[in-house]
Amino acid sequence: MRLKVTVLVVALCLLASIRAAAQTTAPCSLPQALQREVADKYPGARIVTLKDLAEDDKTLFQKDHGNDCPGLVNLNFYGDGKPTIALVLIVNTGTTVSAELVVAHELAQKWATVLIEKAESSIPVVWSQGPGEYKDVYGEKEIRATGPVIVFCEYNAWAIVYAWTGSKVDKIWLRD
Repeated sequence: MRLKVTVLVVALCLLASIRAAAQTTAPCSLPQALQREVADKYPGARIVTLKDLAEDDKTLFQKDHGNDCPGLVNLNFYGDGKPTIALVLIVNTGTTVSAELVVAHELAQKWATVLIEKAESSIPVVWSQGPGEYKDVYGEKEIRATGPVIVFCEYNAWAIVYAWTGSKVDKIWLRD
């Protein structure tokens, strides 16, 4: 009897630790220090999740990205190997819902955030693509990205690529 109770207790502890680990590694979770920074700098804002997307947008996102978070992506945007996360935050002003693309970069164990773009009345998604040559939809501009780029996209509407040039963020419209 004592052995059965011991086995049950061990099994319950293991289940609890597995569940806790799954919660802390949820696709849309942020490091605690970054959670505080976002809450302080963007009060009331929250990260876009799969639940926020219309069904067709959710299907399109999951086709290419599985169950990844549509509102955040980890990437080496600045090319320095430091933790960097692109976030899409939903901002509800009461009368309208908009989204903001924010890049968070950790330096010296402190997160710095930069607002890159705002999208009014829209719930866009974000992902990263590799270095390469990107041409705009109008055939007027080209970016030769030497590192990963950020793609900010409202399905069936528009898509923008952002690349770090070494001194500033450059952007082009892939679809408009």
